[in-house]
Amino acid sequence: MHITQGNWQARINPERGSLGLTRTEAVDLMLLAAGNTCKEIARTTGRSPETVRGSLKKGYHKLGVYKAAGAVAEAMRRGWIAPLLIALVISGLNPDADTLRHRPPVRTRQHVSASRTFTRRDTGSVYA
Repeated sequence: MHITQGNWQARINPERGSLGLTRTEAVDLMLLAAGNTCKEIARTTGRSPETVRGSLKKGYHKLGVYKAAGAVAEAMRRGWIAPLLIALVISGLNPDADTLRHRPPVRTRQHVSASRTFTRRDTGSVYA
């Protein structure tokens, strides 16, 4: 059975006690893969952050990993979660997507030459 959450799709096993992710573990893992924190996942799903952490830990145990990045990578490797292809195709066709991600800094650093600094120091001197 497949479920979707945002730009992610997951394969779940509805039978209790079987291999694979449960519905809540899959939803939490998809939201984690989308870059959300435990607090944001809790807010989205209407549960407490501790409940979300417990669900993610069960998912980590099933995947045999200890961290969030490892869980997402292992779940993708096993085919339990995957980004939706539509989102990948649209981002691949949009040439402006790369420029939006890598924008130049808003403030740039102003260079001050040594001679300018030297003259500025000399201006207020009594001995100049």
